[in-house]
Amino acid sequence: MTAKHLVWDWNGTLLDDLHLVVSSTNEAFAAVGGRSVGADEHRRMFRRPVAEFYAEMLGRAVDAEEFGRLDRIFHDAYRMGLTDITLAHDAMTAIKTWPGTQSLLSMWFHSELVPAVETYGLAGVFTRIDGLRAEVGGDLKAGHLARHLDGLGVAGGDAVLIGDSLDDAAAADAVGAASVLYTGGFTDPARLRESGRPVADSLVEAVKMAMSL
Repeated sequence: MTAKHLVWDWNGTLLDDLHLVVSSTNEAFAAVGGRSVGADEHRRMFRRPVAEFYAEMLGRAVDAEEFGRLDRIFHDAYRMGLTDITLAHDAMTAIKTWPGTQSLLSMWFHSELVPAVETYGLAGVFTRIDGLRAEVGGDLKAGHLARHLDGLGVAGGDAVLIGDSLDDAAAADAVGAASVLYTGGFTDPARLRESGRPVADSLVEAVKMAMSL
């Protein structure tokens, strides 16, 4: 194993929340007269910055003011549904499989992420937890990951990121880290495989692949 530290993505990776994300997205779209998006289409089309994804799905430009409003509608709907959301079926096993240190990096709001992680029985598991420290989300993850690793004192070359999106892979590339992409989240598996990165169909498999990078 060359990587010493594992960074986990939260939404769509450890947390099995795809259907809640899709339903919350559709609530935001409905508020401005947009059409509903199914889970398969969401997985094919979703990308960051989220404002660009919204614009494509709505078929028109979305400025910063409107995106802020849509983002608030999305998150309000998301919060309402969180009580029924569970971890991925093999998340706990996967976490226990990694032999080194682990941390958690999410684009969900930091003030809500930390207590949520504890409710899922993960208190004390991660050496660092970082969520979004802003009022509006949707941006790229690369800068977020760079700050996360700086806070840990971990060099990019010593880290591997497990996530479910091409943005996760791009963020890892930007800091010189490795990545393994998980097919159970927000991105269509074909898109992940086309990227040329290591791809896993389970979190346990993702950890085993990360251990060999």
